[in-house]
Amino acid sequence: MPLDFKFPDVGEGTTEGTLIKWLVKEGDTIKADQPLAEIETDKAVVEIPAPRAGVILKLFGKAGEIVKVGSVLAQIGDAGERSGIGMTPTPSPAGIPSKPVPAAATTPPQKPAANPMNASAGGVGSVLATPSTRQLARQLGIDITTLKGTGPAGRITDDDVKRAQSLGGNAASTPKPTPTSTLSSPVASPNGMGPRLLNVPSLEPGKPAWKPEGTEERIPIKGIRKTISDRMVKSMFTAVQVTHMDEVDVTELVKLREKKKEELKKKGISLTYLAFVVKASVAALKNHPWMNASIDDASGEAVYKRYYHIGIAVDTEDGLMVVVIRDADKKSIVEIAKEMQTLAQQARERTVAPENLRGSTFTITNIGSLGGTYATPVINWPEVGILGLGKIAQRPVVVEGKIMPRHMMTVSLTFDHRLIDGAQAVRFCNEVLQHLEDPGLFLVDVV
Repeated sequence: MPLDFKFPDVGEGTTEGTLIKWLVKEGDTIKADQPLAEIETDKAVVEIPAPRAGVILKLFGKAGEIVKVGSVLAQIGDAGERSGIGMTPTPSPAGIPSKPVPAAATTPPQKPAANPMNASAGGVGSVLATPSTRQLARQLGIDITTLKGTGPAGRITDDDVKRAQSLGGNAASTPKPTPTSTLSSPVASPNGMGPRLLNVPSLEPGKPAWKPEGTEERIPIKGIRKTISDRMVKSMFTAVQVTHMDEVDVTELVKLREKKKEELKKKGISLTYLAFVVKASVAALKNHPWMNASIDDASGEAVYKRYYHIGIAVDTEDGLMVVVIRDADKKSIVEIAKEMQTLAQQARERTVAPENLRGSTFTITNIGSLGGTYATPVINWPEVGILGLGKIAQRPVVVEGKIMPRHMMTVSLTFDHRLIDGAQAVRFCNEVLQHLEDPGLFLVDVV
């Protein structure tokens, strides 16, 4: 009998994925564990291996479609066997061959509803591209449907859009706005001398108050973007979030990094300031355990973690991802820098393993790398604290009564006020800043 191979659970909490591309076609002879398809989940792009050897009798779904965990991906049989769509074996008494009967639960995955943009905007919705890339195309006046993507599965990247602009790509056409009918409505005059007329949109029954005055694009919120959205809402509606802001003189840290970065660059390691901040944060977390904790709302208990898994926010084309440096207290600054470099690259390529995206106890996000000064970062729930780093800039500072040029960095610490008081948050932040101001407070292993 043909085997109905269903989309398996590929990670914690995964319920669906987007079919990027098939790696086989109907009629192919395959081996056990041979990759059948690439599917993008909310965490990574994963290859789905075949559960057995055989022949691909039928494939279900097309590139770009959503597939649910448990839905049939492929039907695998033996050579010469025909596809038994909708048929599964039914149990029979011992010694009596089983007969196929119609399967109520085994059905091909349904196609998603057609994207309304396919008809109204030249098929924009059918193009594989992230929302940020689509926005860039609109800003540069590039018709994204005319581009050939160089990313995974033909995905259009920012570089593809910029290349099209440099070559004089066709600007996306914009239809003329449709005039909106209006009616005159009397409203009170500011001077109280009687009504004046104000044009307002027509309010015909069953119709919207106004019509769009240009093209619009509707993109389903799915994959990693949907996960980010859900988690941010969960965080904001659960934790009582307060942000403390400060600044630190990192002149000595800048000198130390400048001294060592070229040496490590020859070994393929990028020594960033973030690696030092991770180590400083761990030192402070050990002395302020309430910041390395979570709240179990079901039991009403505070859970203090005796391990230090530091989350690092990574900006990717698909959205913000938090990779995790596990047991950061047991690693040197160089080891942390090397691991961050590897995980960040994997996150941007969507090849990072799911276990490296969960289980953090405290998170750090660096807005300074993009030129940001201050922010109010949202807690990576169920954690109770997140540290935001601003840019490092040289400016005049009074030191021992003298004005001197110093490298200053801003920080923003958001904490859950349900567990942490303001004074506790400030003490924790002060200790982090002390380590950054005087790098000699912790051992710097750069061999």
